Amino acid sequence: MTEEMQKYDLNGDGVLDTEERQIMLEDKRRKMLDDDAHRDQQRKMVWYVLAGMLTYPLFVIAADLLDLEKSQDILGSMATIYFPSTSIILGAFFGASAYQAKKGE
Repeated sequence: MTEEMQKYDLNGDGVLDTEERQIMLEDKRRKMLDDDAHRDQQRKMVWYVLAGMLTYPLFVIAADLLDLEKSQDILGSMATIYFPSTSIILGAFFGASAYQAKKGE
């Protein structure tokens, strides 16, 4: 019996009963679902950040086309904060995820 299987041996008899095997399989299934949900979350986060970064300049152009001088200036000056901050947030999320994955091994 492997070390991983031993933690599912609830009664300590050295044999995985049917009930213990079901618990082991359910645990593995849940871990797979959690990992899949985590990857989906990362994918969504990247798409939202990308969409925000691509549409932000469109707001500046729209403000220019509508002759909203003050809005155009404000949006233009916010860009120096917006792009780095979204990149840092995304990088921190992926860095924390990588650290947790490595720590869990």
